[in-house]
Amino acid sequence: MTGGGNKPTATGDLTQLLRAAAEGQSGAADELLRLVYNHLHSIAQMRMARENPGHTLQATDLVHEVYLRVLGEHAIAWNGRAHFYHVAAEAMRRLLIEHARRRDRVKRGGGRQRVPLNVVDLAAEQDEEQILALDSAMRRLQEVDGDAAEVVRLRFFAGLSVEQSAEALNVSPRTIKRDWAFARAWLHQALEGRV
Repeated sequence: MTGGGNKPTATGDLTQLLRAAAEGQSGAADELLRLVYNHLHSIAQMRMARENPGHTLQATDLVHEVYLRVLGEHAIAWNGRAHFYHVAAEAMRRLLIEHARRRDRVKRGGGRQRVPLNVVDLAAEQDEEQILALDSAMRRLQEVDGDAAEVVRLRFFAGLSVEQSAEALNVSPRTIKRDWAFARAWLHQALEGRV
């Protein structure tokens, strides 16, 4: 993901930098950004590529906002890589929802119709209504199965693979696949109004 032979998701490097940044060590936050920037930017580009033409939020802006929310104002006592990716995924999710709500307020009353989200591939085309519907379903999924909701955050919002998610959550890839399958099926039913 980044050059120089460093693997940005290497647990030791990332965990060490998270601790150093939390302790306020000079340059640690910058080095952390260098390690994760390309990964976060590629996720943001995928999200933005699916937005409607004329979308006002750009991938670079999304990454910068996530960075500011995750590492900017508050010193977080990081509990390792999983904690970082959870916080980054949640920050990206919230930013997309905030942006969708702002845009939805402008459109309100303009003959909207509900567009179902295809959760067979959660990365299907997104618009403001889909993002808001997914957010509502995700909140309900969190109540039903918090582990499955966490897998969705890591896979969909943080863009982690099955293996990366398993490593981040310290579970087996089989567990991630099971939770991912359950979450996708449950979200599909929730978005169709069946649960």
